[in-house]
Amino acid sequence: MITAASELARNTLIYGGGGAVLAGMVSADGKHGVGAVFEDTGPGIPDVEQAMTDGWTSGSGLGLGLSGARRLVDDFHLHTVPGEGTVVTIIKWVR
Repeated sequence: MITAASELARNTLIYGGGGAVLAGMVSADGKHGVGAVFEDTGPGIPDVEQAMTDGWTSGSGLGLGLSGARRLVDDFHLHTVPGEGTVVTIIKWVR
């Protein structure tokens, strides 16, 4: 969870121009876990499928931030509107 959050915070800062992070405990359907929401009002992601491909980067990174974060958590939701921003929500459930 920490590694995924670090990658998403970096993306929010570098590509989204900054934004907000909200983190805390979550519960749903009898499960409990830790969740975080990363939100920015940057340029958005024009091609989500491409952005989620291992090795693709719009900058100088390794291209593993979004796809790597998705693999590290149990729930990963990305909502983006080009020209308006991006919101990524992650949850890691207690096992």
